Amino acid sequence: MITLAIETSTNSGSLALVKGEELIYCENFAADRSLGTLLFEPLQKAVRMVPKIDQIAVGLGPGSYSGVRIAISSAIGLSVSTGSALVGVSSLVGMETEAVSYFAIGDARRDSFYFTSVCDRECVEGPLLFSAGELRERLAHASVPVFTSAPIAEFPQVQLGLPSAAILGRLASQGKGIIASDALEPIYLRDPHITMPKAIR
Repeated sequence: MITLAIETSTNSGSLALVKGEELIYCENFAADRSLGTLLFEPLQKAVRMVPKIDQIAVGLGPGSYSGVRIAISSAIGLSVSTGSALVGVSSLVGMETEAVSYFAIGDARRDSFYFTSVCDRECVEGPLLFSAGELRERLAHASVPVFTSAPIAEFPQVQLGLPSAAILGRLASQGKGIIASDALEPIYLRDPHITMPKAIR
């Protein structure tokens, strides 16, 4: 089985082609406002490298909402044109680390932070939302590495780490870590905040 994996939940995106355990192709790129343009070239190259893509795996975050939405849209378009299966994986299980267990945290805005515990490339707890004080208490006696994909002023001691499309692709090719199929959506940390319009008098 050949799996194409796309990971764009942070400011450093990656794309990989995996055949079983074998990494056929991997490329990293900046996942900034020009992500749509930067993703297209490695995506096009990957499609041309193999006769068929059986499965497309997308890192669903949590992270950059726009980045994940672009990855999902690209994957859906490619899936429709190639007949490839479409699956979603939590980006947090694909951190570039050899640690078997680790914590992943991030800024969830509105004075809150997310926390996830990962063991053997599976999310065993979270993502949960904490205040800075609650998260500080949770991490006080951490016996595993703690990663964040972007610096957090409140937690300067945390290691910087990024999710990898190559790792996500290998997991998906083994049927591991898959949390969604076909109808993919970013991982939401809270319900959408909707402001109702004022009544017209």
